Amino acid sequence: MKYSHKLSPLFIALAATIPTYAHADEDSTKDGFIEGSSLKIHARNYYMNHDIRSPHADDSKEWGQGFVGKFESGFTQGTVGFGLDAYALLGLKLDGGGGTDGSSILPVSDGNGKAPTAFSSAGAALKIRAFDTELKAGDMFLTNPVIAGGETRMLPQTFRGVSLTNTSFEGWMFEGGQVSFEKPYNQSGMRRLTTTYGDLGDQSSKHITWAGASWSGVPEITSNLYAAQLQDIWNQYYYDFDYTWEMSEGITLNPGLHYYHTQDTGKALLGDIDNNTFSLHLALGIDGHKVTAVYQRVNGNTPFDYIYQGDSVYLDNSQQYSDFNGPNERSWKLQYEYDFAGLGIAGLTASASYSRGELDLTKADPDSIGYSNWYNPEGKNAHHWERDLGLKYVIQEGKAKDLAVTLRWATNRGNTAYQSVDSDVDEYRVIIDYPIDVF
Repeated sequence: MKYSHKLSPLFIALAATIPTYAHADEDSTKDGFIEGSSLKIHARNYYMNHDIRSPHADDSKEWGQGFVGKFESGFTQGTVGFGLDAYALLGLKLDGGGGTDGSSILPVSDGNGKAPTAFSSAGAALKIRAFDTELKAGDMFLTNPVIAGGETRMLPQTFRGVSLTNTSFEGWMFEGGQVSFEKPYNQSGMRRLTTTYGDLGDQSSKHITWAGASWSGVPEITSNLYAAQLQDIWNQYYYDFDYTWEMSEGITLNPGLHYYHTQDTGKALLGDIDNNTFSLHLALGIDGHKVTAVYQRVNGNTPFDYIYQGDSVYLDNSQQYSDFNGPNERSWKLQYEYDFAGLGIAGLTASASYSRGELDLTKADPDSIGYSNWYNPEGKNAHHWERDLGLKYVIQEGKAKDLAVTLRWATNRGNTAYQSVDSDVDEYRVIIDYPIDVF
């Protein structure tokens, strides 16, 4: 059954930002433009080995050094304060190319098969604050369930547009906005919006508009409700609920839910979409140990899709390599995490997980404008599994305080039916992060 949604999330967000009270002595702009400013530099060294195990496929191995500089000003004095946020990104190729490029760390190679030795970008956003409301316009970093900039590579993804946030009510945060361009994490320039799994060809969406509310009024509970419209592609709605119950000292129980509904809209550039996707998790923590069980389900003949290169896939079984989000996919996961602080090694953590998904690819629409590549007449019993291992150490003190080393390994394997849509892969990542607070 088709639904007809006429949605104006930005208008909803604007209405939500009307403050209920304001006092001059509570003016958050009192710190001043200079006094409230900060400059931070994040150095990230990133190696990725994307080893495709299927026959007649090329591996991709890249190594780079990234630098992210962020300047955030305070606000000018007065009831209405003005400020400026700016960033600069620089990526340097240390190794990669000549047939081994394409892991997504470095830009897509030029005609000679080699990625450029360096790439960079910069941007800025004007911000205005009045009472409990803040408006930004320009280039920015965004993080929410319907539009989140990808930060899982050497450099982050950024967006160009406007955003609005309001915190008038204790325990609540309201936001909304609209962006028209995104800068991929492995490119220098801005481009129009596309999606991760849909084939738009030469087309793109002019903008995405969103509005949402986050609630954390009780320390043990968080909940979010968001709506977004990717013009002429989809309307998307999201809800989550997470509860952490401290059963006794050192023992916690954490149930939670994530839910998305996606429906085609406007010109429907990706064709018909009617997708309900959810994940349920239950985690038990005992001292430094944590065990999590997950069940995830995609109800729909298209995959659960999201903004290209983004992190707006707030699902419990979105893993290092696979999102387990294929058409009509059912998946589960068992994960174990350990914090070595209990053994006197503060800053060292480890994790291991196993996920398995089952799909019926015969139900995908072979005539779909954007998702026909998921159809496989022999794919009724398609399935795949992924094993993920992670180890991270963060230095706790000294001159190298906060320097972090992360090792990640993912193995994804599928049967013959599943390999019509994806390959067998081993993926290794070595990441070294060093954040520096200049002032």
